[in-house]
Amino acid sequence: MEQDKEMTAQRSLQLISETFNNSRKEILRGSAKYFMLWGALLTVVSLVIYFLWHLTGKPEWNFLWFAMPVIGYPIAALMGKYSKAIPQNEVSKMLSSVWGVFGAFAITLSLIALFLIPMRVTLIIVIILGLAECISGALLKNWPTIIGGFLLGVGGAVFALLVNGEAQLLIFTLGGVLLLATGCIVKLQYK
Repeated sequence: MEQDKEMTAQRSLQLISETFNNSRKEILRGSAKYFMLWGALLTVVSLVIYFLWHLTGKPEWNFLWFAMPVIGYPIAALMGKYSKAIPQNEVSKMLSSVWGVFGAFAITLSLIALFLIPMRVTLIIVIILGLAECISGALLKNWPTIIGGFLLGVGGAVFALLVNGEAQLLIFTLGGVLLLATGCIVKLQYK
């Protein structure tokens, strides 16, 4: 009798573990396209701002960063509308929170740097972007995402400290390429 209870408890834990792993894989599979979307958008926007700033000498082109969420969120919503629905669970909720917090920090710090206190916003944003990607990778137990985020955050921070002016925008071009590569790797991993 005691052995039956133990087998039932053991089987329950196994089912929970299998369900969690299947859910994690579905979330990763679904996340690949969003990594690719935001990576492509980050690459394009950073290059456009870089070239416009470089050609005109006017850093005001940085206002184009605010176009990213205006363009990206509707596209992401459309992509989600036509995708297989993934049931919400604790991992998907945590991922949404991580990226929501990143977005809130990035927009708020940008506005503070713009209107209140000048700061090296490129340095700060590249660090928190890398951190958000790393945390996502850790939650999803996905090494390419962890490594991509680490390279972006740490490498971007070093680059931001070494480079001035419009050349700092190339950090975000690299970040976009890393996000795009992460999305492609994850998509290949979880076809």
